[in-house]
Amino acid sequence: MTPRPVHAGAPVLVAVLLIASCSPDGDPGDPEEAPETVEDTDEVDPTDEDAEETDVEETDDEGRPTDDPEDEAATADGATVTLLTHDSFDVSEDVLDLFTESTGHAVDVVPLGDAGTALNQTILTGDAPQGDLLFGVDNTFLSRAIDEGIFTTHESPLLDEVAEGFVLDDQHRVTPVDRGDVCLNYDVAYFEEAGLDVPEELTDLTEPEYEGLLTVTNPATSSPGLAFLLATVETFGEDGYLDFWERLQANDVLVTDGWSEAYYDEFSGAGDGDRPLVVSYASSPPAEVIFAEEEPEAAPTGVIEASCFRQIEFVGVLAGAEHPDEAGELIDFMLSEPFQEDIPLTMFVFPVNENAELPEVFEEHAVLPDDPLDIDFELIGEHREDWIEAWTAVVLR
Repeated sequence: MTPRPVHAGAPVLVAVLLIASCSPDGDPGDPEEAPETVEDTDEVDPTDEDAEETDVEETDDEGRPTDDPEDEAATADGATVTLLTHDSFDVSEDVLDLFTESTGHAVDVVPLGDAGTALNQTILTGDAPQGDLLFGVDNTFLSRAIDEGIFTTHESPLLDEVAEGFVLDDQHRVTPVDRGDVCLNYDVAYFEEAGLDVPEELTDLTEPEYEGLLTVTNPATSSPGLAFLLATVETFGEDGYLDFWERLQANDVLVTDGWSEAYYDEFSGAGDGDRPLVVSYASSPPAEVIFAEEEPEAAPTGVIEASCFRQIEFVGVLAGAEHPDEAGELIDFMLSEPFQEDIPLTMFVFPVNENAELPEVFEEHAVLPDDPLDIDFELIGEHREDWIEAWTAVVLR
């Protein structure tokens, strides 16, 4: 299986197109249950005036311990920091253990579904946040998160090791953690066997020789679908992107709801499909190498760099968090080299810390475009729903 690079889309958007998804097949999940309280077996003599009273654990309305001493690794002075995130968040256990060992604070990771669901739920519970910080908001929905006022300020000293281009909020309500590029992937073997040139520019996709070869994902229900739509807006402008999509439709483009369906069911380079072009990620080729039954000398899929749109994922301390200072320490740790060097092979994204080293398989097979397509996150926030609705009217109706 090609593990998604974190942002693969699953259906999530409600009728008003409020939130686009960001993780594969991620249904909203319930917060993790608190561990059972271990009953103290030491008896206390009620007649002994010096004996300490047995504490009765207080719980909230959902039955969770109010002080939630969830991890014995935390020291007596440490806290349990609750990290809300999307379902695709993944980091090695020993890496999180390093944070606990260095700070005394345990980390409780609470997945809330796909990224859109996680953001929406966090907004709805803003007056009484379910955790201390939220990870997984990307630049396509950053303006919504900031406008809703769910984050408070934390300026990490490790931002000195992050390129300025990834720091989109100068008030530091969110901190960049990883980056990735949504790009068209192609099946190398198909094009070699067909003697067909790989398209180099988006306009090539409308030519007759590429008829019926492309699968994309719906921008209303898929994060990579939204990113690819934004790539076309940036390439052709607001006056030209719909004309491009009309020509794609005439050239038999296939639209699926989510990334998993497009990549595994329709794409010939990773599944049983017969379409050799698909919207995916720049990190998909190294994933194909890692999870191949026998490691190939070269990746079986490639990336069309002219199609790549930059995504950046952020984390932020939630306003009203129980442990804001400790949450800030976790953000600092998420920018440290141990964390940054772990995420390429767990979440298939790229680090933002310039000192973090990439694994060898990424160095050999991943693509980092020199000049990926990009749109200012505030402009995306102003026009996102309009662009999606216009696309829907042209392509799906």
